[in-house]
Amino acid sequence: MEGSSGNMRSSEQREDMKKVREKTAKKRSKEKEDEDQDQIFNFNHKPAEEDEENEDLSDSEDSVYSGLEDSGSDSEDDEDEEEGSEDDDDEEEEEDNDDVVVVDVKTESEQIQQTEEQTEKKKKKKKKEGVTKGVTEGEEEQKEDEYEHDSSDEEDIRNTVGNIPMEWYRDFPHIGYDLDGKKIYKPIRNKDELDDFLDKMENPEYWRTVHDKQTGSDIVLSDEQVELVNRLQRGQFGDVNFNEYQPSVEFFSKDVMLHPVTNRPADKRSFIPSLIEKEKVSKLVHAIKMGWIKPRRVEEDSRGHYYDLWASEDSSILAKHRMHLPAPKTPLPGHQESYNPPPEYLLTDEERALWEQQDPSDRKLPYVPMKFSSLRQVPAFPRFIHERFERCLDLYLCPRQRKMRVNVNPEDLIPKLPKPKDLQPFPTTQSLVYRGHSGLVRSISVSPSGQWLASGSDDGSVRFWEVCSSRCIKTVQVGGAVKNVAWNPNPSVCLLAVALDSVVLILSPSLADRQVVSSSERLLSGEQETEPTEGAGPVIWSETEGEELNQGIRLKIQHPKAVHQVVWHAKGDYLASVMPDHSSHLQVFIHQVSRRRSQNPFRKNKGLVQCVSFHPVRPYFFVATQRSVRIYNLVKQEMTKKLQANSKWISSMAVHPGGDHVICGSYDCRLSWFDLDLSTKPYKVLRHHKKAVRGVAYHRVYPLFASASDDGSVIVCHGTVYNDLLQNPLIVPVKVLRGHVSTHDLGVLDVTFHPTQPWIFSSGADATIRLFT
Repeated sequence: MEGSSGNMRSSEQREDMKKVREKTAKKRSKEKEDEDQDQIFNFNHKPAEEDEENEDLSDSEDSVYSGLEDSGSDSEDDEDEEEGSEDDDDEEEEEDNDDVVVVDVKTESEQIQQTEEQTEKKKKKKKKEGVTKGVTEGEEEQKEDEYEHDSSDEEDIRNTVGNIPMEWYRDFPHIGYDLDGKKIYKPIRNKDELDDFLDKMENPEYWRTVHDKQTGSDIVLSDEQVELVNRLQRGQFGDVNFNEYQPSVEFFSKDVMLHPVTNRPADKRSFIPSLIEKEKVSKLVHAIKMGWIKPRRVEEDSRGHYYDLWASEDSSILAKHRMHLPAPKTPLPGHQESYNPPPEYLLTDEERALWEQQDPSDRKLPYVPMKFSSLRQVPAFPRFIHERFERCLDLYLCPRQRKMRVNVNPEDLIPKLPKPKDLQPFPTTQSLVYRGHSGLVRSISVSPSGQWLASGSDDGSVRFWEVCSSRCIKTVQVGGAVKNVAWNPNPSVCLLAVALDSVVLILSPSLADRQVVSSSERLLSGEQETEPTEGAGPVIWSETEGEELNQGIRLKIQHPKAVHQVVWHAKGDYLASVMPDHSSHLQVFIHQVSRRRSQNPFRKNKGLVQCVSFHPVRPYFFVATQRSVRIYNLVKQEMTKKLQANSKWISSMAVHPGGDHVICGSYDCRLSWFDLDLSTKPYKVLRHHKKAVRGVAYHRVYPLFASASDDGSVIVCHGTVYNDLLQNPLIVPVKVLRGHVSTHDLGVLDVTFHPTQPWIFSSGADATIRLFT
């Protein structure tokens, strides 16, 4: 009615009416809120003056409520805590509402006084509205949560201290107690002002972070909560959907109503807590104090849990078992299990007799198929209980264990190597046999041109062979078992070093054109006029005369002990000799032929030196002892690397023409390939030989290397070394060459490649030299 009449009035009157209506609506809503608060506050807030009256309560009541009664906060505290938000107050109301049952049994006079005091409080509240605008987000959120899941009878789980000023806990590390009486500790706060300032500068959420006094933690407000705070600060209603301009409903009118709605205050009994409830609560509190009632019952695990392993195969149970085994599937029944099987499935007398003789585990069927005219005549299974019991025993006594069976095809485990056919050329067949020596041939060496082959034997001779025809061109008798021969690798000279006993001989076989022979002569006699260096020590250089000179022996280098190995430097002027001896530090000598001088590069040797080698391009010197290979820098005069061969006794060593790879043969049948850029341990260990490895060699041009062994075989391997450092060498055994006969448990003693062709020479204990092409 008011709306329709308002349309007809003038605009001025309309505005006046609006203002009046707004005022009345606001007034009404405020009164309603205050009344609601009255009802709550009547229970909870005790003014300070009432404390004196409380002393009149009987002793019994005191004892019942000891420690519980004074949980309500004083009005003075309310004034002190003006920083507290509206939600704080609401929360206190809720908490105290929960505690109503236990707390505050009051007389009528107290109730009346309380209501009077509430009117004063309302005024204070209105004053406070400006201050209590900063609503802490945590409480706002908690309030919503509480109404989602809490019932009014439950204790408020967030507030553990009751309705007391939070300043009391300011100097304590804890804030309240849990149900078991244990302290609840505050979160650790060790921020000083500098940290706070940095946080303010760097943390984008700083402006919306508030400190919750009740839990002692920092809470970040959400967008909705920030919006709510802004609305309250602007003086608007908290609820967005609340319409403050809705038309007012007149409760009191002249019309008599059937169901009148009154604004009469609630009667007294609705304010006073029930005495029966009070008794019940006091009994419960007493029982908890005495320990008869435990607030939290601990489940005892001693009884054990029983469950059906395969009752329901759902994923929740599967998740609990780390190694779940699904129930075994029973095979589907066949024709022979039918009560009326086809005649071909029934056993004949012979088959039945055989079935009874067989062991139960060997029988194809665990039962005898039988024929019945109808299903009714099928008898009960006689072994049912026995079988069921055995099944349970199986499950109980044979705990199942999951075996991780890897289904791998054995062929997949073999590395994918290229076929030898694709890696040609390499020596495959025996072409020539060089016969003439009468003792075992310990050492062979090929001239740099590849035309001549020199061999030294235990029969005391050095023989020179023509490679292509296997013809012996020249024989030099040196008067002792030849341990080693080495052809000078420099193609511009033609010299051979021979080691026998304690002497190293330099031979000039004159198996070359005139120019090469003359340059060899110059090298041997070039610096003859200079005196040999004083204090050359144990090594004596001497020239030969007479018969030895006619045979081509030009120089003798006398050593203090027996020489086992000689090896040339790539330039052809330097020569190293090895004398293995534990008792002496004179194990290695390096000789310069042009100057006729010798030096011992090592002050002391660690271990028994087996063999040495020069690096093909850099000034490095490799020294192999029984267990390891040491690499020395001759310019800096220091050890640069030590390779661990992982074998018991190294027998031989060869350096790759590129200089970055080394192979070592050992008496325990191993061949170790070292990649010097990769590691000090072998990149690959090959164990193809059955007996001790006597010699190893690299080919100068082709990617081939070979090893000779006492089992009478030479194994040729393909070894590609890539320029790319990230790619490992490709090592593929391609051919086993046999032909030598083992004599006195010795097989092939030395092996060497032709300098230009993919051919290999091997010398054996059977006094022969063989060429494989």
